[in-house]
Amino acid sequence: MRFASLGSGSEGNSWLFECKLGNAPTRLMVDCGFAVKETVSRLERVGVPPAQVDAIVVTHEHGDHISGVFKFSRKFGTPVYLTHGTWRAALRSKLTDIEYLHSGRVVLIESHSPFQIKHLKLHPFPVPHDAAEPVQLLIESLSGFIAGILTDCGSATPHLVGMLNRAHALILESNHCPEMLSNSPYPPSLKKRVGGDYGHLSNQVACEILRSLNSGNLKFVVAAHLSKTTNCPDVVQSMWNAVLQPRGIPFEIACQAEGVDWVTLDPAQLAA
Repeated sequence: MRFASLGSGSEGNSWLFECKLGNAPTRLMVDCGFAVKETVSRLERVGVPPAQVDAIVVTHEHGDHISGVFKFSRKFGTPVYLTHGTWRAALRSKLTDIEYLHSGRVVLIESHSPFQIKHLKLHPFPVPHDAAEPVQLLIESLSGFIAGILTDCGSATPHLVGMLNRAHALILESNHCPEMLSNSPYPPSLKKRVGGDYGHLSNQVACEILRSLNSGNLKFVVAAHLSKTTNCPDVVQSMWNAVLQPRGIPFEIACQAEGVDWVTLDPAQLAA
């Protein structure tokens, strides 16, 4: 399995996962927070025709994750997987309509129940975030490779740490520096929301999560959803280096404009 980011940040988020089995690869998009034209352009950058995306899994209903989902689905016939709460929130926001539920392109999932999309098995888990029924994911290939995603989460819980401890590769939010957030031009209500238990992970909490992942599975990490206003890639680089370098775990930082190019790990590394 390999994965890539089409872009990560407050202006739009989307991740791609690909599992190849013979001549029939499974290509999965997690979230689509870009307009259709922009999404297609970003897909072209990583060599994926839009009609070859097998499904979109939506983590929650905030615009930077869902704004392009249903328009992309209608244009290319792509199935959409999302929780009941996220579906209801999308209806309230008029991102879709009730008739689309009967189109055969909407699959409602449970936040604790694994499900299969072709050659990929997905393990959703609930997270503390200010959305209707948000989930994050473990994505497992037939070879046993597991990639984890944790963004848009305000605080760590034992359950989510336990889930992520299974991951060989991890996409982890490192959204803000608390000091920069406190001194930012954001209104007090937004500062409270972002820095609260149902907001976004700070650099410090992200590092605490990384320290707590002690199974020995983890081989690669991507820092995601960095704020342009209240964070700095150099700060994340320094803090994550201090945690991951002694353990020999490489990492990259996903950006808004370019995301992250394909990351492929050799299956032999799983046993290393």
